Amino acid sequence: MCDRSGANRTVVAAVVLVGCLAAAAPGAEDWPQWRGVNRDAVWNETGLVERFADGGLIAKWRTPVRGGFAGPAVAGGRVFVLDYRETPGSRTMDGHERLLALDEETGAVLWTAEWPAAYRNLQYKFATGPRATPLVDGDRVYILGAAGMLSSFDTATGDLVWRVDTADAYDVTVPVFGVSQSPLVEGDHLIVLLGGEPDAKVVAFDKATGAEAWRALESDSEPGYSSPIVITSGGVRQLIVWHASAVTSLDPETGEVYWEQPFAVGGGLSIATPVRSGRYLAVSQFFNGTMMFALNPDRPAARLLWQGRANTEFPDATDTLHSIISTPIVVGDHLYGVGSYGELRGIDATSGERLWQSDRMNAQDRWATAYFVRHGDRHFVVNDSGDLIIARFTPEGYVEIDRTLLLAPTTRTQGGASGRWNDRAVLWSHPAFANRHVVARNDAEVVRLSLAADDYERAR
Repeated sequence: MCDRSGANRTVVAAVVLVGCLAAAAPGAEDWPQWRGVNRDAVWNETGLVERFADGGLIAKWRTPVRGGFAGPAVAGGRVFVLDYRETPGSRTMDGHERLLALDEETGAVLWTAEWPAAYRNLQYKFATGPRATPLVDGDRVYILGAAGMLSSFDTATGDLVWRVDTADAYDVTVPVFGVSQSPLVEGDHLIVLLGGEPDAKVVAFDKATGAEAWRALESDSEPGYSSPIVITSGGVRQLIVWHASAVTSLDPETGEVYWEQPFAVGGGLSIATPVRSGRYLAVSQFFNGTMMFALNPDRPAARLLWQGRANTEFPDATDTLHSIISTPIVVGDHLYGVGSYGELRGIDATSGERLWQSDRMNAQDRWATAYFVRHGDRHFVVNDSGDLIIARFTPEGYVEIDRTLLLAPTTRTQGGASGRWNDRAVLWSHPAFANRHVVARNDAEVVRLSLAADDYERAR
């Protein structure tokens, strides 16, 4: 289970010192995992731009990378990003995944670690690279590769601390779109939605050693692609997992089931992350629409408030919100999100009634998506055309404040064969918002762009 081979380390002491000092700046906020500090896509920093400069965003650095869908993580003065390179001439889609640690201030490569990865089971048009965002916890960074390789590295040196090949150890069948669920840390556990056979759909590992702590749920369906979350509700911590047959609440310490609501989804396509806001808990799916729960404040339980009735993907026939890749947001008593063909919708969270629809925010294309990050009473939105948008979402409609180019899309999945209608490049990697900057990647580079108001004042 433990393998310390394969880490290529290039550590530059002076660069590390600069990065650590920058990370310690007052009011700074890292982005250490999928969807930020609390895994809720909320960014609390101050001193950010209100609108974008006419000349676009100031780039602090650009560093070349290989292909991948996995967004970057930012913590402790470092940027962690995953990529992949297919072995030249391979007929079985074999190659190597790689983790890079970059200096946050300069983009210099501090170290890299690389390991073999077989993508032969993946839909070949999506065999670009890893999907799951790295997770930084203290002096460890955890990654889950697209072929199921789970690893823990030392953040400073790149030394491999432990590794579990989940496809081998848990008889995990790599799903057609690749293992995509970002792991999470809760206490001493690293929790992963695996789909292991026969009774290891969810597995908790000792985060220090990689030893199994507990396993839960029969693998009677695909695990899906949705990343789990942990919430505090009903007086306890609850691990919420949305897999291809149900939404399930577990005790994150033991794996014991608190409550479960069946929700079978076609093609195993439970993708969006569950969203919790106040008493609301929501999941949304491409064909099946949205399921909205009211959490019980007194005990670990939930009541189904409403569920979409339309079992279709076509916008003219859908009723609530039919997300595919994009995770929706809940603001007050309203749900907002991108539906099956890129349509932006506002939904009454109490009833499921659709209040409005807009086509202004992003491309109207099958599987079109956008990523939402809340900042106070507004949101930063990244659409898959590579635009960064400042917007507000209200019960009356969509209010766009400004937009600019974030990063040019490079991922091409060849139109209808991939499930989309149009053969256009897309940006399907969630950026990190950290320390008054946005860090984004495509299949060619990772960039750090300033959102600090002071940088643009000085540039005038």
